[in-house]
Amino acid sequence: MMKKISTDKAPAAIGPYSQAVVAGGFLFASGQIPINPASGAVEAQGISEQARQVMENIGAVLSAAGTDYDSVVKTTCFLADMQDFAAFNEVYGQYFPNKPARSCVAVRQLPKDVLCEVEVIVCVGGENGGSCGQR
Repeated sequence: MMKKISTDKAPAAIGPYSQAVVAGGFLFASGQIPINPASGAVEAQGISEQARQVMENIGAVLSAAGTDYDSVVKTTCFLADMQDFAAFNEVYGQYFPNKPARSCVAVRQLPKDVLCEVEVIVCVGGENGGSCGQR
């Protein structure tokens, strides 16, 4: 069974998808871009500010699902320019000190011409009260 996760504290989906779904003991979150959920606009300038807004949006989705950054097991990070890697990493490390598995790639273009996007996979436990094991 699949459970959809939605919160107004993160940007609304801008297409036919959910902010996140829980299935099989894992939460699969759609990529978050640096949209301010209050205004619906990209306000952050520069990679550090945009990365911080992305992380805050991820945090809102995690909270809506009753979990947090410590339960994230995998991230996929998309950068518009690999020159931003070090600055992005600095912000990323503040939110993911548990160092989940990660892929980070540069892409040709991101929605709304933002500088970064991040999606996460999170262990939320089994359907019958199972756990994800040691973290």
